[in-house]
Amino acid sequence: MLLVIDVGNTNIMLGVYSSEKLEMCWRISTNRNQTEDEYGIIIRSLFQQSGLNAECIDGMIISSVVPPLRFPLVKMAEKYFKVTPLIVGPGIKTGLNILYDNPREIGADRVVNAVGGLDLYGGPLIIVDFGTATTFCALSETGDYLGGSIAPGIAISTEALFEKAAKLPRVEVVKPNKIIGKDTITSIQIGIYYGFVGQVDGIVKRMIREFPVKPFVVATGGLAGLIAKESETIDEVNPFLTLAGLRVIYNKNVSLEKSTLS
Repeated sequence: MLLVIDVGNTNIMLGVYSSEKLEMCWRISTNRNQTEDEYGIIIRSLFQQSGLNAECIDGMIISSVVPPLRFPLVKMAEKYFKVTPLIVGPGIKTGLNILYDNPREIGADRVVNAVGGLDLYGGPLIIVDFGTATTFCALSETGDYLGGSIAPGIAISTEALFEKAAKLPRVEVVKPNKIIGKDTITSIQIGIYYGFVGQVDGIVKRMIREFPVKPFVVATGGLAGLIAKESETIDEVNPFLTLAGLRVIYNKNVSLEKSTLS
């Protein structure tokens, strides 16, 4: 079985694949101060609670946008799972043709999303990822990574509002049932929710204008399902897109290694 790990600034997503089937997935908080032992204990506990045998893991791949966690996670893999993980970064084979001025600037999460998106949907494609930042990735009909845009994420934007406006209370991000609020909490929820729906649709519609053929639009990330309820541009929500991309990249590299050895 394969363990895939996607390290974001806020959360870490983990998934276990048996061939192409996602057997189980979890989301834990990103903690830059945790050691390889702490991560090892947490992850093996998740396996135990889910009835999975951690000894069956014979492969692992890690994508991370948090550089300080690379070393402890590699050590965790070696110590608690007896495998040397693949790390998404320079030198790894993705099969992606990146048409960026400097391809090394693209975050590992965006590369992995693109690989997963092309494998599942083909091109042309737009991927919207609701993470700490909201990222938009554009992929051509032939599978080229054309570029994209990055906007502040929902969580950090709302946190900035609450920190800078002392009298405004923290609120839950939900879909309001009206657009004209009659109280402060509802008014904030309307502004947050429809503000981000408008941001997503506005950027995606403008991106679509630069495609010769209308692209399919897929959303992923924690709040993708909530925003998609009102979005005019999102065609599908896939919360496991990044995990699928990691699986594809792992298989590409393992197949390449086997062909080289033979």
